[in-house]
Amino acid sequence: MLDFTLHHTSGRARRGTLRLNHGTVQTPQFMPVGTYGSVKGITPDGLRQAGAQIILGNTFHLWLRPGLEVVRRFGGLHRFIGWDGPILTDSGGFQVWSLGDLRKISEQGVRFASPVNGDKLMLTPEVSMQIQTVLNSDIVMQFDECTPYEIRRGDQRHRTTEAEARASMELSLRWARRCQDEFERLENPNALFGINQGGMFENLREASLEGLLKLDFPGYAIGGLSVGEPKEDMLRVLDHVAPLLPQQRPRYLMGVGTPEDLVQGVTSGIDLFDCVMPTRNARNGHLFTRWGDLRIRNARYRDDPRPLDESCSCPTCQGFSRAYLHHLDRCGEMLFPMLATAHNLHYYLDLMRGMRQALDEDAFETFVARFRAERARGIE
Repeated sequence: MLDFTLHHTSGRARRGTLRLNHGTVQTPQFMPVGTYGSVKGITPDGLRQAGAQIILGNTFHLWLRPGLEVVRRFGGLHRFIGWDGPILTDSGGFQVWSLGDLRKISEQGVRFASPVNGDKLMLTPEVSMQIQTVLNSDIVMQFDECTPYEIRRGDQRHRTTEAEARASMELSLRWARRCQDEFERLENPNALFGINQGGMFENLREASLEGLLKLDFPGYAIGGLSVGEPKEDMLRVLDHVAPLLPQQRPRYLMGVGTPEDLVQGVTSGIDLFDCVMPTRNARNGHLFTRWGDLRIRNARYRDDPRPLDESCSCPTCQGFSRAYLHHLDRCGEMLFPMLATAHNLHYYLDLMRGMRQALDEDAFETFVARFRAERARGIE
């Protein structure tokens, strides 16, 4: 079940409401990433406090651990992880890309050695749909091949050619049809999204979308970006593809990105985003603030009594100083990644809330200009 209402637009930017089986999502929206069914460093209550409305789980990793039999006993992922809101699960396609030499791609699917115990496994479009049906995720992603920016041949790497990108894109289209057939055979009550591929080639992106539109998915994602390409290439492809996506269907930009990427994505007409950056960077002492990025490991913060961001209402900024966070990180205390994660996720989710409010008030261009000026100012 999926119902998407587009309330209004500002240029290409969109304000909408997405209704799913486990709740309602206001768009544009950012989805924290919970690879193993857990967003690292924060509890489900902490996610709700930060403003999360939907989270992402990883089909590939949950298939390996804890396994489908465990999740099936709980009736799906929601009860197993203690999160009653909507969940999107990726299909395993990104892991096809990231496994590198551990996998072999064929028309049937992907054969690979398990990174957990070395078992020989086969992930196909049908298996991906079966796994995601057991997970009972509100949004199911088609199984695709995430076209790489570069391909390795022996000891050399070269940019993916148009012919290589076309073959990959056409394989993903054939897999999209198989995913849809299996999704319908399983009578999955949730929503299946198609994924646009085609590498850095606009003509291939258009061909991919033409094929996906014939399958009439309830939502569409842009995949194969943020895979090592220069930022200008990512923005070029995004700016070309986003306006071509169906106006009345939700749009999802996969695996992107920085705060600036989110604002640019919304400006281009994207509704949903996910990225590990706020949680991963938090664990490494990289904090996002209204005034730019702060590296808490810098010695200048050793005795700084100020919060990370005096304008931030998260529990970390309301209760702790930069000096204390610097101390926790230097000592390797578990509390540091928890406090840092709470702050970074609050920042990302509050940024999305601010964009929604600006769209509601017909003040989006003013919001974007202020955001860019404040981020450019830098930390004091």
